[in-house]
Amino acid sequence: MTYTPRAVAAMLGVSPVTLRTWDQRYGLGPSGRTEGGHRRYRDTDVEVLRRMVALTGQGIAPAAAAELARREPVPRPARSASLLGDEAADAARRGFLTAARRLDEPLMLDLAAKLITDHGVVAAWESVFVPCLVELGEPGRGVEIEHLASSSLLHALRGVPRSSTPGVLAALLSCAPDEQHVLALEALGAALSEKDVLWRNLGARVPARALCDAVARLRPSVTVIWAHRADLAGQVPLRELAEKSDALIAVAGPGWTSVPVPSSVRRPGTLAEAIDLVLSRC
Repeated sequence: MTYTPRAVAAMLGVSPVTLRTWDQRYGLGPSGRTEGGHRRYRDTDVEVLRRMVALTGQGIAPAAAAELARREPVPRPARSASLLGDEAADAARRGFLTAARRLDEPLMLDLAAKLITDHGVVAAWESVFVPCLVELGEPGRGVEIEHLASSSLLHALRGVPRSSTPGVLAALLSCAPDEQHVLALEALGAALSEKDVLWRNLGARVPARALCDAVARLRPSVTVIWAHRADLAGQVPLRELAEKSDALIAVAGPGWTSVPVPSSVRRPGTLAEAIDLVLSRC
């Protein structure tokens, strides 16, 4: 198939003038012409331009976006994570808790990284990391132990290589205003990286206006907002986000349990459900 410049502009939602500029400045032009010399875009040309549109839409400078768009996406090799059975999960929890109580950060880092490598983020998070954090967070356990364990897990999760394939931003992750707990969002981001999905995390304590501005600028497919208390969840401008953004809005965390949300807002209950939600929109 070949396409006229006007047809390609309509397909991509840009003007023919923009296509001509990208051709002249960055060499992202059609690879074919008719016998009469009229420009014709092939499917491969359109795919490059799709990547260009996505990258510039994420705020990347046109020259850099053009360089990335020209690169052929290289599929990442599938991870061969093994299942984490009950006995293995029990042993992993005991080992991590022992290291945490000893404040042995190097050992916690090693254990967490090995669990992620061998079993994947979801299995490690749900079977080991969350139960350990719950136990360490009980009264009288020592805040220094909980903080060092959380720091070790954060470091291990950020060690998962992120996608380098150009494309549309699949997920924008954000905490509610005044929310400081970011670990669950980091787990979601790491799990999305395993799926070769593009994501960004705005981090803790994101003001309502900053969140709205970021969604409007980055145009993600899905925006996930975390809150662990209802009073923090109540500060999120959900209705404005749902009405003014094309992104699918999702809320996560125990803070949303009793908070009413617009019917269009999704509520993934687990890490696996949040991943499936993002993948369904890719």
